[in-house]
Amino acid sequence: MAYKLLFVCLGNICRSPAGENIMNHLIKQANLSDQIICDSAGTSSYHIGSSPDSRMSTAAVRRGIPMQGVARQFKPSDFEEFDLILAMDQENYHNILAFDRQGKYRDKVKMMCDYATHHSIKEVPDPYYGGKEGFDRVLDLLLDACRGLLAQIEQKILKTD
Repeated sequence: MAYKLLFVCLGNICRSPAGENIMNHLIKQANLSDQIICDSAGTSSYHIGSSPDSRMSTAAVRRGIPMQGVARQFKPSDFEEFDLILAMDQENYHNILAFDRQGKYRDKVKMMCDYATHHSIKEVPDPYYGGKEGFDRVLDLLLDACRGLLAQIEQKILKTD
């Protein structure tokens, strides 16, 4: 059975699709595509049905990471469907937990930056209103965090095989 990850930000057009696509890129390189599945969502309904932000797509493609996906809103059933839900910032984290009224799924929700090994920043900043360098900074941070996350998941997979 595959291990399922959900990356979550506010609008699901910049940070969370970048996390999803970076992780898919790393998973493919590690030949684990049949063992780890990724998706992304937003806590708001602002951009439902939209493609990833063109500025994020351009920055990611420059690094050889294609950006795919369509924005959707986080829904309570995601708690059941995913093994790990990764929030980009504290606001996203609290908004996700607001869907979990009984606190049943709290252990599934983590901060994305908790997996970073080279960056000490605790939140993935929203690059939406900034310049080009903000998108590159987010990609640097997500690449670091996704590598750390993948290393932890690989250990779990190896233990269960």
